[in-house]
Amino acid sequence: MLGFMLVVFGAAIAAGLAGIGSALGTGIAGQAANGVVSEDPEKFGSLLVLQALPGTQGIYGLVGLFMILNKVASWGVSFNQIPVHAGLEVLGAAIPVAITGLVSGLYQGKVCASAISLVAKRPEEVGKGMVFGVVVETYAVLGLLATILLLQKISLGG
Repeated sequence: MLGFMLVVFGAAIAAGLAGIGSALGTGIAGQAANGVVSEDPEKFGSLLVLQALPGTQGIYGLVGLFMILNKVASWGVSFNQIPVHAGLEVLGAAIPVAITGLVSGLYQGKVCASAISLVAKRPEEVGKGMVFGVVVETYAVLGLLATILLLQKISLGG
């Protein structure tokens, strides 16, 4: 049963920490956007994109959770038959998407808040602001990729 508990913990931190990163990032960007929209409501559409950009880390965390659950389901064993070593391996595989989602979501929110300030003064520069945010996004994608690659190497046999 301990093996299964480790698997569940891994899935939970993958989705939970990445989701926290998205919540923090979108919150930071949303605060900046609210200030701009209060002065110029016409900028709402372009600012919404910048505010939503840090939300993707939460999606990556959920993808990690589903990948973990599918991996365990592919083993075709009952919960109490999952060995501790397999549970620890799954937990370890969950860490990249969890941590990169948390940290990149937070920092992407800060970058997007700065981009929102840019758009407040120069609305035609929204694309440049998005590019800066997407650079941070790259590391969340790499964290998800690392989790996927690690999960592919895990087997019940050890």
